[in-house]
Amino acid sequence: MEFSTTMRVWTLFLLLLLLLKSDIVHSASDYLIGLGSYDITGPAADVNMMGYANADQIASGLHFRLRARAFIVAQSKGNRVVFVNLDACMASQLVTIKVIERLKARYGDLYTEKNVAISGIHTHAGPGGYLQYVVYIVTSLGFVRQSFDVIVDGIEKTIVQAHENLRPGSIFVNKGDLLDAGVNRSPSAYLNNPAAERSKYKYNVDKEMTLLKFVDDEWGPLGSFNWFATHGTSMSRTNSLISGDNKGAAARFMEDWFERKGSVRMDSVGFDDGIPRRISNIIPSLHDNHHELLELAASFQSPPGKPATKTSSVARRVRGVLRQVDKPRFVSAFCQSNCGDVSPNVLGAFCTDTGLPCDFNHSTCGGKNELCYGRGPGYPDEFESTRIIGERQFRKAVELFNGASEQIKGKVDFRHAFIDFSQLEVNLSNSEVVKTCPAAMGFAFAAGTTDGPGAFDFKQGDDQGNPFWKLVRNVIKTPGKEQIDCQHPKPVLLDTGEMKLPYDWAPSILPIQIFRVGQFVILSVPGEFTTMAGRRLRDAVKTVLSGNKDFGSNIHVVIAGLTNTYSQYVTTYEEYEVQRYEGASTLYGPHTLSAYIQEFKKLAHALISGQPVEPGPQPPDLLNKQISLLTPVVVDGTPIGVKFGDCDSDVPKNSTFKRGDMVTVTFWSACPRNDLMTEGTFSLVEFLQGRDTWVPAYDDDDFCLRFKWSRPFKLSSHSKATIEWRIPQDVTPGVYRIKHFGAAKSLLGSIRHFTGSSSAFVVA
Repeated sequence: MEFSTTMRVWTLFLLLLLLLKSDIVHSASDYLIGLGSYDITGPAADVNMMGYANADQIASGLHFRLRARAFIVAQSKGNRVVFVNLDACMASQLVTIKVIERLKARYGDLYTEKNVAISGIHTHAGPGGYLQYVVYIVTSLGFVRQSFDVIVDGIEKTIVQAHENLRPGSIFVNKGDLLDAGVNRSPSAYLNNPAAERSKYKYNVDKEMTLLKFVDDEWGPLGSFNWFATHGTSMSRTNSLISGDNKGAAARFMEDWFERKGSVRMDSVGFDDGIPRRISNIIPSLHDNHHELLELAASFQSPPGKPATKTSSVARRVRGVLRQVDKPRFVSAFCQSNCGDVSPNVLGAFCTDTGLPCDFNHSTCGGKNELCYGRGPGYPDEFESTRIIGERQFRKAVELFNGASEQIKGKVDFRHAFIDFSQLEVNLSNSEVVKTCPAAMGFAFAAGTTDGPGAFDFKQGDDQGNPFWKLVRNVIKTPGKEQIDCQHPKPVLLDTGEMKLPYDWAPSILPIQIFRVGQFVILSVPGEFTTMAGRRLRDAVKTVLSGNKDFGSNIHVVIAGLTNTYSQYVTTYEEYEVQRYEGASTLYGPHTLSAYIQEFKKLAHALISGQPVEPGPQPPDLLNKQISLLTPVVVDGTPIGVKFGDCDSDVPKNSTFKRGDMVTVTFWSACPRNDLMTEGTFSLVEFLQGRDTWVPAYDDDDFCLRFKWSRPFKLSSHSKATIEWRIPQDVTPGVYRIKHFGAAKSLLGSIRHFTGSSSAFVVA
């Protein structure tokens, strides 16, 4: 009897030890959790990109695809919340309205604007035209229905995925500092904050990344979402390839890392020698004989282009091929926070003519803002800067993911309200009552930033304005005395809040929202808070919550920037006085931040007391008023004797390339607007397995592959697709070829899909 008892004790001890050592964290599940992801890549041609407001920045290809990623956390007999992270510049009020309408039609009142948050990562390299207010769609020639539809469709499908994936699981939180992924691009404004306040912080930007790790009771880790503040401006204002910028890249890197984890030798924190890829793990190396490889490659010459089905490119996607049946795909999102004054161009801002640092107060060079540019860590290569800043975030996220041990426990709850920020009374701490103003942009808005300078003779730090531009402004709309006084010291350049033709130029009614999942709190804000503005908001809410015994002192509060709609910037009162770009873009006047703090404190009090809040006035749905001046695709054609998909410029015969080389192939193509290839690919690199089986190796989702589209002149029906493959360092040697998928429009309007292939070549 004594022996069997001892054996039972040892058995239980060993079982417990095995569980602790395994990757799967077993615990009593407080939540149902589900994650989802879907393609939201918009038109890769003709459409202006959203972010820099540069009319010349027109999409003409693809760096890598954009995605929506979502998590749902639900209590089995209680509340639930949905958080969606978009590889897009920002959320859109109209997108949010239409997504909620679709969710209501599908699920009733299970998902509403109260418990659904839709946030953008702030890439400046995604197609524009999906917002409803005039000022945000001027450069895109109005509303772009294709941009709008693919985002709405993708968000809905992402949430449906997450909903259908709901299963018992646990959540863990971890946080840590990432020191080299962001710098303050408006330090002179930051220095105007009180010295006593600044002395509480080591840095003039937030360096902390906060990560949630989602663990399924059966499958183990499902994914992670993290919040970290840095702008999506590693890609420049002249880039024309659709890209998720540094945060989109980080998400790709981490999702691929997890798929690869455990199948190759890793170091102590889970990294191999380079950016993670999986082809070297799923395909054995075939041949060591270089001559044999050349002979094999020579037997696959570029064939003529041929017809394809609409789903051909979807079927050949790399990640689609690798999907494990039944098990949800690992989802990793790199979410935006209070990034208003945070640049990823960490080397600093320099003058392009002299190479000297820009003027500290005005970010000018000899009085001109156009010459002052921030430099990323890969300068002068913006793709390399994007990779580096993305990889730095990815590596920190992996470290936090592997070390996450604090379990999230407690209620799921939420509060949401619509607030009219154009005329909100605000009670300041000194008992003074002030008001916010109708939206307006200052002169320094037109100066741009060191990430993307403006034009003409505008400059940051301008609190006076310019007589000539005031005359130009008055032709459009002359601000009244009340508005000028309310916005002071901002000199009003565009009185957008009072401009109503052909419809509203700027929002007045904004959503604010709090999510609670146990001791983790998300503050959803519809704009870009600067570093100090975000700190003040977080501290104010945390002070309210920490006074409640249900929370205790261990509260994690993050800001989700650019969420549910977009209303530009929010600075502190002191930063607003300096009138750099961020202050000039703080729409509702000097007391905007105080208004946010006041209203978020109300939501926080309601959250802890269990009381409802007034829903507030509904924002307008302006879909039926939208105007679009973007010309449609009329027809695609090729020269006589040429087929769609034919190679125009092939790889040289008997080619051998090595790691780091660029392989370039050009095909006769058609306008990418004919088919967005959603969940598919325009470009594909295939690996020859055996002597006759081509296996997908790299596609549109890969950082190393670029799709560039061009035509000889704007109205030409002829176009070409150039595919560039920078061969990764961890590539498997062997025989490869490059493929292109496209869709052509006939004069009668029908769409014909096609594909083409290069000749095969050797990678040694």
